[in-house]
Amino acid sequence: MLSPLVFLTFLASVLLCWLYRQLALRWHIFDVPNERSAHQRPTPRGGGVGLFLALVAGVILAAATLDTWPPPYGVLLLTGGLLVLIGLFDDIYGLPARWRMLGYAVLCTAVVVWLWWPAPPLLLGLASFYLLWLLNLYNFMDGIDGLAALEALFVCLAAAALGSSIGIPQWQILFCLLLAAVCAGFLVWNLPTASLFMGDAGSITLGFLLGLLSLLGETQAGLPLLSWLILLAVFVSDATVTLLRRILTRQAFSEAHSQHLYQRLARYWGQPGWVLWAVLAVNVLWLLPLAAVAALWPEWSWGALVAAYVPLLAGVANSDILP
Repeated sequence: MLSPLVFLTFLASVLLCWLYRQLALRWHIFDVPNERSAHQRPTPRGGGVGLFLALVAGVILAAATLDTWPPPYGVLLLTGGLLVLIGLFDDIYGLPARWRMLGYAVLCTAVVVWLWWPAPPLLLGLASFYLLWLLNLYNFMDGIDGLAALEALFVCLAAAALGSSIGIPQWQILFCLLLAAVCAGFLVWNLPTASLFMGDAGSITLGFLLGLLSLLGETQAGLPLLSWLILLAVFVSDATVTLLRRILTRQAFSEAHSQHLYQRLARYWGQPGWVLWAVLAVNVLWLLPLAAVAALWPEWSWGALVAAYVPLLAGVANSDILP
């Protein structure tokens, strides 16, 4: 039953993203290129709406045919839906950065307190900051065709495979597979040259979903947090080092720019497709084995984390040689 369910969710994503694209074309919801853009023509954005609706459909279908989801997954979807609404409003009308950040911070804090109260305040604060940073960095990394959805597809498939190998609860594996399916469906429209962008409605929500899944994995006998952090190391390294560099050089870090390593590589190679292949190669050949070490041999998990991040952080830190 699992395979047909995942496939139906994939098809739902393809269809719902297509339907949203038709509406975006009719209502002129476009990402118009500027001097920082990697695309050359106005492209419909906000496709994260179709992606998320397909995920909700898959979760409902799974609940109807398999079993009831644990309560945290309802909280996850509810908060994700609110983030989609904020992101879509920003995609259409534009929101000041401070108001977006306030909304994201309130939602991240609320969901952490809801799920883990009365944990120590320091842990609640750290978890809230972690979610807030992950959703923002995912937004930063959604700057070329296919990258954000491909990363989420890899992370979710890897988490499901590693989770199966260590015997995590079945619903955690299923949710990862459903999220992977909707990302694959979105990629039908988003691979280079993209005909639909996910916008903030998608990138912010994907970052939040992956962050909360990683916290649930750590607290509910799932895939350990360190394994998730290793799987996400490409995005975390690029976004974190680039942000710190801009802060230290007193640049307007809250404004859009094109100085991330993945953007530099896209300009250097002349097309985003090569960047996707490079990220996929690093993920599969380097990060996946290290995440497996962290999952299967917990005593080696911190060493695996260091091995994953040191070369990536060094690479991003020295990316100024690229245009």
